Amino acid sequence: MRRLLAALTVGAFVVALGAPAFAKEETVKGQIMDQTCFMKDKSNAGNDHKMAAEVKDCAVACAKKGAPMAVLTSDGKVYQITGELAANMNEKIVPHVAHTVEITGDVTSKDGKNLIAASTLKMISK
Repeated sequence: MRRLLAALTVGAFVVALGAPAFAKEETVKGQIMDQTCFMKDKSNAGNDHKMAAEVKDCAVACAKKGAPMAVLTSDGKVYQITGELAANMNEKIVPHVAHTVEITGDVTSKDGKNLIAASTLKMISK
């Protein structure tokens, strides 16, 4: 029994160490948007959103609260931004909400969501 438990522990440890190896570095180009509002209504890709009423600067306000932000590509793919870019209540993302950017980082998928972990972004257009 001890050997089985030890083997399972070692196996789990090896898999955990190998998990980052499954990440693939990619460059994603698209518009930064508020992922939660976009999922509620696909027209909420900009800064102002349609809720019960028009909400001006909704995406910036949500980003400042630490809401999940994402990149929406021209082909409709959504990549949730994680890692250093999302740290400190999206501090590095807030100035770029609704702008087109390029983010290079490790892309993974979890529960059907695309995630990109990156530390910097390149501004393309406002």
